[in-house]
Amino acid sequence: MNSRERFLRVMQFESSIRTLRWEFGYWPETLRRWYKEGLPKSEIIKLDGLEWIPGEAQPWPLSEGDYRDRDVHRYFGLDEGMQRVLINEWIFPPFKEQVLEETDCYKIVVDEWRIKKKILKNTTSMPQFLDWPIKNREDFEIMKENFDPDDPGRFPKNWKNLIESYKKRDYPLGLGGYPVGIFGSLRFLVGSNIYYMYYDDPDLLKAITNFLTEFWINLWSKVLAQLEIDFVVLFEDIAYRGGALISPEIFREFMMPYYKKITGFLKSNGIKIILVDTDGDFSELIPLFIESGVTGFYPLEVQAGIDVVKLRKNFPELQLIGGIDKVKIARGKEEIDRELETKIPFMLRKGGYIPCADHDLPPDICWENFSYYREKLNHMIEKV
Repeated sequence: MNSRERFLRVMQFESSIRTLRWEFGYWPETLRRWYKEGLPKSEIIKLDGLEWIPGEAQPWPLSEGDYRDRDVHRYFGLDEGMQRVLINEWIFPPFKEQVLEETDCYKIVVDEWRIKKKILKNTTSMPQFLDWPIKNREDFEIMKENFDPDDPGRFPKNWKNLIESYKKRDYPLGLGGYPVGIFGSLRFLVGSNIYYMYYDDPDLLKAITNFLTEFWINLWSKVLAQLEIDFVVLFEDIAYRGGALISPEIFREFMMPYYKKITGFLKSNGIKIILVDTDGDFSELIPLFIESGVTGFYPLEVQAGIDVVKLRKNFPELQLIGGIDKVKIARGKEEIDRELETKIPFMLRKGGYIPCADHDLPPDICWENFSYYREKLNHMIEKV
């Protein structure tokens, strides 16, 4: 059974099927540490300039030439990971980056999405966002020009050959992923102003959201006319440790109508796996997401209070990926044993679950601890 077949059957709750051996991803500094501590380096890679290294449980690639881990993958015999159709689903053509200021420690740029941000050098960290491209309706009208679903440049030059390759695939193939979402995408266009605009300019927010919804449906229709798709991921990051970033009332008014339009379109095209990628504690929004047509979530961040076992008990129909506490992996064997033994047997018996860490693994995890965790998890997957 190949990875695609296994993914589809696991996500349909066939508990008799071995789940996938996947990992979520890594910080570049983490792989640098592991190469020094024992991970065989089987290929020439360049980690400089990368914000994260996706594993099998993240849709990849976002663009041509993107790097994905292969060394951890090979060492632990992990299954082939999810991939996304190689089309541009966001701002195209991208804008030319402008460097406004640069020192030995940082630089301030206006990037290819027209976001002004401060980037620290020589470290992996989130940039400081300073300004965003849409502040009013005039800005929105200008930005519309870069969301043309009929622009042939959104498809790679080898599209016909790629289609044939996709049809022969042995891995799950999807659409969406970072930064395709409703709340998530708006934060890249209007930034933190979104929280004021819900009250000060709701009509503009709804106009932008409706425009993006129609853009994705039109673009995806071109793909679905030529290719069978296994899943769609919507990127939101709609919560933090203290809870959701918006209220259920805001969700129902500003997100649910567009989610229903998207999920209705996808399900009418035979797509049964619609996942939301979000960090934080999104618990209070789960019933609204389900009502909106979402079928699952990942990566289920433990430090924000997400308990994958509790989630399964409360929502037995949800497809789930992740939920293993990366902090426990860093603490050593005893904590790893407790974490895995309290979650994995129960979750795998229930089905609809792919276990992996609850986000990209940071460099405080040593190679010895990760190896112990990954080998034990692989063994438990095989046993169950």
